Amino acid sequence: MSAPRKPLRSRSRALAAVVAASALALSACGGGDDAGGSGDDGGSSVEPVSQEEIDEAMSTPTTLTFWTWLPDAQKEVDLFEAAYPDIDVELVNAGQGLDQYTKLRTAIRAGEGAPDVVQIEYQYLPSFTLGGDLLDLGPYGAAELEDTYPEWVWEQITQGEGVYGIPQDIGPMGSLYRQDILDEVGITAPTTWDEFAEAARTMRQAKPDTYLTNMPGNDPGQFVGLLWQNGAKPFGFDGDQTVTIDLDTPEVTEVVDYWQGLIQEDAVSTDADFNDQWYQGLSNGKYASWQTAAWGPVFLQGTAANTSGLWRAAPLPAWEEGDTATGNWGGSTDAVLSSTENPIAAAQLAKFINTDPESALTMATEQFLFVPSDVVLEDPTFLEAAPEFFGGQQVNQLYTDLSEEVDTDFGWLPFMDYVYNSFNDTLGTAIDEGGDMEAGLQAWEEDITSYAEQQGFTVQ
Repeated sequence: MSAPRKPLRSRSRALAAVVAASALALSACGGGDDAGGSGDDGGSSVEPVSQEEIDEAMSTPTTLTFWTWLPDAQKEVDLFEAAYPDIDVELVNAGQGLDQYTKLRTAIRAGEGAPDVVQIEYQYLPSFTLGGDLLDLGPYGAAELEDTYPEWVWEQITQGEGVYGIPQDIGPMGSLYRQDILDEVGITAPTTWDEFAEAARTMRQAKPDTYLTNMPGNDPGQFVGLLWQNGAKPFGFDGDQTVTIDLDTPEVTEVVDYWQGLIQEDAVSTDADFNDQWYQGLSNGKYASWQTAAWGPVFLQGTAANTSGLWRAAPLPAWEEGDTATGNWGGSTDAVLSSTENPIAAAQLAKFINTDPESALTMATEQFLFVPSDVVLEDPTFLEAAPEFFGGQQVNQLYTDLSEEVDTDFGWLPFMDYVYNSFNDTLGTAIDEGGDMEAGLQAWEEDITSYAEQQGFTVQ
């Protein structure tokens, strides 16, 4: 699980400035599309490596450095080293998310100390590919993996013909809810957002100490995932110097206005998430549902263990009855730095960790990541798991089905650090304070547009 993140509000904007400065200094590279963002021409001039070259590299004594915040990653590394005994892997936990990226960028700028392989979330790949800091893994066998991932996942890690990470986990969104509380109040799990709004009002009237859900103002990842579900395309990047920032669309406004109404009615709470108060709310029944990602079920089992057997899972409510679209919240890749002196071995490590059947299944069943590779998503052991916590429901099967419903065309900006910090200072603040969310949305768009222009990007 890589998505639960520390609130970004207090983090320094200096990091974002460093990102953009670095990106612009290196942005003379070619174009590309807006899927993942890349500073090169979307492909590699490197000829595909042969099996003989791979065999030679993997039998040559080599030491690789691997930065990851994945707990117990040594389990997967042990499997890799058993398969390739001439390769040693030094694991380093350099912090999660932005903490690690700060150290990584510092090492890249210094020209020393950067790892060979590094864990990077999808939305931050463009900030590294723009600078040419990531190796195109296509010539190293990654291009052959395309058909083993859901289409939208592949779009997240590619730029043209280039492949800039091996998917490790994803977070297609669904809805977890307390069956006992819904039964007590006499409502069924909503299947549309209109039904959800009515259920939220009913919950508040019938059980004043409980909210149907909580909408935090400190978590742009969740909110962006909800925009994704509604077909919004707020961000885009051509891989060069042009970005698209489009938050003034019907798809975005519909989501903002919907939650504005529920917040003003006090039909949903607006507590910050991933803190002690929020954990307690999940455990004591303050929140009767949580619209969360595929990593949510396991996270909930650890956070609210006292509620075992009371929860169920369902797709997100739909904007139109019968729609099946959902968004994604979180997830990460393993990428290879272009500075590595051992590109073949490093690429094989990134591939092995995430696609070797035993390694990938270990991540899914022992470390509880939602691994998007077919070796997991088609494995009966994973799909048929029926945890008691969810009343024996096959939650993995549900989220696997949802992983096929994510819009394939959703891009990012090459300065998502700044974008998420700005969310917390604008739209997130409006949510926190029950203020004017449309004004907050406008302030968010104006701020990140101004920032992009200041950094020299052309904004469409």
